[in-house]
Amino acid sequence: PLVKKYSQEFKMFEKYDMLIPQGVIFNLKEIEDMKVIKIDMAKKLIYNNELEVVKIGKKIHISRTELIRFLVDNTIKADESKEELE
Repeated sequence: PLVKKYSQEFKMFEKYDMLIPQGVIFNLKEIEDMKVIKIDMAKKLIYNNELEVVKIGKKIHISRTELIRFLVDNTIKADESKEELE
C-alpha cells in the first residue's frame, strides 16, 4: 500500500511538474497569474503554515518545489471517498 501511494504521488508530481512553469521561485502575483492560488488564499495558507515561503526583502516568494508539494498534498483523487471533500 505504501509503494502504491508513493507511486500515485509521484505520478501527480509529474503532472504538476509539466503544468507549472520552470523557475526557482515565484512571487504571489505570478502564482495568481498562473491561476493556481489567489493572493488572498496564498496569504492565508502562509499564515497557517501550510505553505513555506522564501522572503527576499519584504517580498514573499514560494519555491516551485513547495508549490508542487502543496498541490500534490491537496489533490483529492476521483476514486477517493467524498468525505475528504467535506
